Amino acid sequence: MTFKLAIAMVLVALGDPAWALRCGNRIIKEGMLESEVIKLCGEPVSVQRTGFVLRPYIIKRPAGKPGHHSTGRFYGGYHEELEVVEMMFNFGPRRLMRMIRFEGGRLTYMETAGYGYLEKSR
Repeated sequence: MTFKLAIAMVLVALGDPAWALRCGNRIIKEGMLESEVIKLCGEPVSVQRTGFVLRPYIIKRPAGKPGHHSTGRFYGGYHEELEVVEMMFNFGPRRLMRMIRFEGGRLTYMETAGYGYLEKSR
């Protein structure tokens, strides 16, 4: 394997997630809050509240606590209902639009949605 190929493979492995988005000089990634994303990327062109999803509720306990056989977390048999919100962000005709999905206010999924468009002034 050539040195240049090895360097290229390392850079790809250390890069941003495949669906990361850059707004300004910040990277938008899984787990961020809705308010953080809007602050960094601006207002979305559309917001759709699509329903709710049930997720296991994780009860965290410290690992190795005396009297507990815990690895640091366990599922307590509980579920929480999280609102699902999808936002579309338009970054103009030379950049791809992004559909960003939030569950319970946290970013869980992002996909490209074709090239953006110029917004007409009102």
